[in-house]
Amino acid sequence: MPSEIITTDDLREFKTELLTEFRKMLKEHHGLPSKKWLKSYEVKKMLGISPGTLQNMRINGTIPFTKMGGILFYDSEDIRKILEDNKNVPRFSFDGKR
Repeated sequence: MPSEIITTDDLREFKTELLTEFRKMLKEHHGLPSKKWLKSYEVKKMLGISPGTLQNMRINGTIPFTKMGGILFYDSEDIRKILEDNKNVPRFSFDGKR
């Protein structure tokens, strides 16, 4: 069985390729989970909200959900869209211009 020597340059190249792949994956998913369906605890953690707030958002129709066997599931695309739709854009810049 032939042996192959790995150099530090090989390891640096591997590291660069690995980081590039990770960045690509994060960019594709916008830093959000790649799972299609999320459970309540994941949505609460993602949005930083309490169980009561999540319940109110379900009741008033802010967040669509699916219930199966007593477990609530949320589509990750719906959560991403809610975050995008509620993004705050600053009205004033820090340079004093309006």
